[in-house]
Amino acid sequence: MYEILSESIYPLLVSGQPERYANIKGGPDYPHIEGMVLFYRFRRGTIVVADIAGLPDNGSGVYGFHIHEGKACTGNSTDAFADAGMHLNPYGKEHPLHMGDMPVLFGNNGVAWGAFFTERFLPGEVAGHTVIIHDMPDDFKSQPSGDSGMKIACGVIY
Repeated sequence: MYEILSESIYPLLVSGQPERYANIKGGPDYPHIEGMVLFYRFRRGTIVVADIAGLPDNGSGVYGFHIHEGKACTGNSTDAFADAGMHLNPYGKEHPLHMGDMPVLFGNNGVAWGAFFTERFLPGEVAGHTVIIHDMPDDFKSQPSGDSGMKIACGVIY
């Protein structure tokens, strides 16, 4: 029998604690970006909830949003989050089928809120990796990572 998702996840989102989370902070060029990404185990997958503020005006209001393989939000003078590495892709799949590929974030006056369900990973499988927000939308075809532009914000998944 078909179960209505909205009825089954509503209590989870209102009162449940996420299994994992990432505090998002902008890089040196984007210090106003902040937010949180929450990971809830649900059925055979994960509900991901993102609440981000301070996003820059990039002309489209759409931002790449991925889980990267690295375990730190550190970098160098040319890439503030270079140590976040590439998209999380332990099974060697092409983009956009990596474990770390997620839907884009849609911003509105610098704020993005979104939620989605995925069976690509469970919350524990992404623990210790990084969530990255890019300055451009993912095109869902360019290899290896969707031509999403610069990494502008990052958070380690705890």
